[in-house]
Amino acid sequence: MKIKQNYAHILSAGLLVLGLPAVAHAATAVDLGTAGNYTILTKTGVSSTGTTHVQGNIGVSPIAATAITGFGLKRIAPTYSTSSLVTGRVFAANYAAPTPAHLTSAVSAMLTAYNDAAGRKNPNQVALGAGNIGGLTIKPGLYKWSSNVSIPSDVTLSGDENGIWIFQIAGTLNMASGKRVILAGGASAKITYCKTAAATTLNTTAVLHGTVLDKTAIVLKTGAKIYGKALAQTAVTLDASLVTP
Repeated sequence: MKIKQNYAHILSAGLLVLGLPAVAHAATAVDLGTAGNYTILTKTGVSSTGTTHVQGNIGVSPIAATAITGFGLKRIAPTYSTSSLVTGRVFAANYAAPTPAHLTSAVSAMLTAYNDAAGRKNPNQVALGAGNIGGLTIKPGLYKWSSNVSIPSDVTLSGDENGIWIFQIAGTLNMASGKRVILAGGASAKITYCKTAAATTLNTTAVLHGTVLDKTAIVLKTGAKIYGKALAQTAVTLDASLVTP
């Protein structure tokens, strides 16, 4: 497996520009390491119903391939499987060497990236929007919430291609059905949501840009899309969903 460095422009869940200084403190990128070789990476499994599509690799470890359900896996090589729902390869901890070692390294890198993002200090703003960030426009920077965060209407991330967003969220992150994270001003789609306690849920047809680093589960309901990565310390659940870098 080709190993390369990957960086996530970190987003977590609090998007507003009101009350921010004219020049925000610059955040620095979070290195995903070998976890960046996977579009979906989990420790306890991936499930799908409907016409899901994943662009890139899926990996699960330390769980076995039996925890990957709804993909109709075809074991065409000792080290990986394929699926009609995946443009890439599917790897599990019980496959032949060197897959288990690669997955162990990737999961370790995921945890390192999570700890890095969760441990960032000196946020630009704390409790932005009191946890309700619908309708806000957010400049690059580090944002922190000790509460749940909701996106009941579209939010905009406004910055140039070098802008980095890191969102640290202690509770749940919940996107309402049909709502979107919008990129403006040349902002890069490489964004990460760092969730420290509870699940990330994208309701029906919601659209999120960025990498989700979640300590628990990531749930995409019918037709929801992530343009980025889903990296979960428990499971990822999909329903006719799209996950693509």
